[in-house]
Amino acid sequence: MTTGNEVLLVALVDLSADAEAGRRYEDAVLALLDRHGGRLERRLRTGDGETEVHVIRFAARAGYDGFLIDPDRAALRAELGDAAPTTRVLEVHDV
Repeated sequence: MTTGNEVLLVALVDLSADAEAGRRYEDAVLALLDRHGGRLERRLRTGDGETEVHVIRFAARAGYDGFLIDPDRAALRAELGDAAPTTRVLEVHDV
């Protein structure tokens, strides 16, 4: 359940461009969550290995905003170029 300023996200990550490179990228990016008050609650993968679903919680919106502009995250994405995963992020709440 989200409370106060918490932000709860579901990220749908398409790794199909280069699944192995995409998984390495996601490993590195998800490791940055802690510095912004975020935590990975669930990481799921489809049977074909081409899509991941992440459930991520940030203690505050400012943390999420900081994660989005983190220079290390941007550098990792630039390094992958066209092989970078495509991600759709949904902000959700408990019902």
